[in-house]
Amino acid sequence: RKQLADAITRMSYRDLSKVLIANRGEIACRVIRTCRKLGIETVAVFSDADRHAMHVKQADEAFHIGPPPAAESYLDMHRILDVAARTGTSGIHPGYGFLSENEHFAAACAANDVTFIGPPVPAIQAMGSKSTSKAIMIDANVPVTPGYHGNNQDPEALKAEAERIKYPVLIKATLGGGGKGMRLVERPEDFLDALDACKREALKGFGDDTVLLERFVQRPRHVEFQIFGDHHGNAVHLAERDCSVQRRHQKVLEEAPAPGLPHDVRQSMGEAAVAAAKAVGYVGAGTVEFLVDTTTNEFFFCEMNTRLQVEHPVTEMITGLDLVEWQLQVAAGGKLPIVEQAEIDDRLSGHAIEARVYAENPGTGFLPATGNLRKLREPPADAFGDSTVRVDTGVAEGDNVTMFYDPMISKLIVHSKDRATALRDLNLALRSYQVAGVPTNLSFLERCASHPAFMEGGISTSFLDDHGEALVKEADLSPTPPSAVAVAAAAMVLNRNEASRRGLNLPGGAWGQIGASWRAFDSAQGVAETFAIETDGGGSTVDVEVRHHSDGTFTITVPSEDEATTQHVEATFKTTAEGTTMEVVLDKMHRFDVDVSIEETQTETSVHLFAHNATDTGLGPRHVYNVVAPKATFQGASDVSSAPLIKAVMPGKIVRVLVEVGDVVEADQPLVILEAMKMEHVIKANGPGCVSAVSFAEGEIVADGAILVELEVADEVELAA
Repeated sequence: RKQLADAITRMSYRDLSKVLIANRGEIACRVIRTCRKLGIETVAVFSDADRHAMHVKQADEAFHIGPPPAAESYLDMHRILDVAARTGTSGIHPGYGFLSENEHFAAACAANDVTFIGPPVPAIQAMGSKSTSKAIMIDANVPVTPGYHGNNQDPEALKAEAERIKYPVLIKATLGGGGKGMRLVERPEDFLDALDACKREALKGFGDDTVLLERFVQRPRHVEFQIFGDHHGNAVHLAERDCSVQRRHQKVLEEAPAPGLPHDVRQSMGEAAVAAAKAVGYVGAGTVEFLVDTTTNEFFFCEMNTRLQVEHPVTEMITGLDLVEWQLQVAAGGKLPIVEQAEIDDRLSGHAIEARVYAENPGTGFLPATGNLRKLREPPADAFGDSTVRVDTGVAEGDNVTMFYDPMISKLIVHSKDRATALRDLNLALRSYQVAGVPTNLSFLERCASHPAFMEGGISTSFLDDHGEALVKEADLSPTPPSAVAVAAAAMVLNRNEASRRGLNLPGGAWGQIGASWRAFDSAQGVAETFAIETDGGGSTVDVEVRHHSDGTFTITVPSEDEATTQHVEATFKTTAEGTTMEVVLDKMHRFDVDVSIEETQTETSVHLFAHNATDTGLGPRHVYNVVAPKATFQGASDVSSAPLIKAVMPGKIVRVLVEVGDVVEADQPLVILEAMKMEHVIKANGPGCVSAVSFAEGEIVADGAILVELEVADEVELAA
């Protein structure tokens, strides 16, 4: 195994011939890819929920470490170290999240003679505490924001400090990261509730509820520098990334380099980042985050992440470097591959942008979604001219997005010669991405990346606060093209006819409930049938008339505000190993293909359309329509209670129940706190009433749509009391 021998020679000092990845999903797959390139054997670990996951299939060996909850599997360092011992693992790569910044895990690796592929324990300790890190930065002459970093955690004392700092203030878990354990407080009366939620989230996520306070810098840019250090005293930075497009402190779009950042500011920030690394004797990959005042270009140290970042690919694209390979070389005791900052600066080329593709529903406040990835087609890497398109993922078609972990589907990265070209091709790549089975943020990402303010560059972290609601509503306000509704109806007709010919009964669904009336329509040529289609985004429902002709074509009438549109549709299904494609001729003029995915539920049937070369018909690249069964045919419709039912908006765990039977509540009053996808979600009353039933206790797991609380309408006297 000459490749392995050469790799070990390059990395000298420590044996890293077998590496365990103490993580899951796309980062585990990312590390495996570089290890395979270097001839290093890999060991994966997995929970019950990940038994058939991509990272398990890609690794040389894989071992089960527990049930789905992360606390009982991916955060269980003893189980992970036991696997390392049994497999003869020489190094552990923690990825990001989970145990990646856990000083106790890094120390335990050293105690078990396993190389922790990350920074030394003292650096994790120093930078893991936001209060300690701020003190170190002050000593190293790195600018920091005003705040309170002391040990007094008494709520009233912290509230007094907040008033001294002046509102708005940020409450941050000292060991936090990724937007978790963080709250923005704008009014004194909201402070204690926000502090309680922040501490609770921090304790669960990081095992420590200590917090610090910072003055909130209004409308800053978030600019971070990728730094690297080695055991030989070398430290460099690999340029900056702009991560200002954020929602709830979670990054949405990231790019490198930061657009419009003045050269002298960039140089000063890079020097400060390296100074920060040297101040703690940093070794390995890290990220120094700064807030940049958009008015003055002053910058302030925010925090240092002692791990590889989710957004590291944009740095790899503009430098041409493999950061995981650098991590392995440094962990093995070798020097940084490049130790001169000027040489790194000379390597910088072009512009790269990353978009995080999530299973979530922008129309419902970006609630995370779960379900099966019935269709998953990534953008073709070779279809964008001079741009390079890269997709980092840990899921494949047919996999499930579960409630237990982050609902990321992939990271889509585009690198090109300049920012304008990268933006253009990012939007093209987003449009060609096909996902069915779960709602996604793909269309939202398109609208963000094509928004004039983002295209201009230099936006602040307030971008989504300023434009997010409009970007979400834009989908609802966009007129639905009749041609798309007609094609969706044709797809449903063909699907039903094909099932009928094959003698299949589609379970449930709108078509299953229509039943006999549809079969009569199918057999009687020229008969028309009317059914309801819910348009893109669920904004409205239209009654579509479909007339099936003897030559196999359809006349489909779609109503609109002005007048109904009647279109002639010729359509045939073509099924291959890649899925189902519908060949369409619209109005005997427009010929195009549409990839189709159809899902059945008990009350409706969803049609996902992915059109190719159909822009002259009004069809966009991605449409989702729901064919809804007539209300009279819904099973159990007469048994539905008229009492207000408060339901779970997603599967999750009940963290707190805030009401009891007999309590009188007002509209928007918090009733239950639900934890899902590592975040807390407050479930509120949909109107005034009296609590008549509480269905679950704290700590219980609930399904999506489960009834949590039942309310009875309270009279005015009770509410006034």
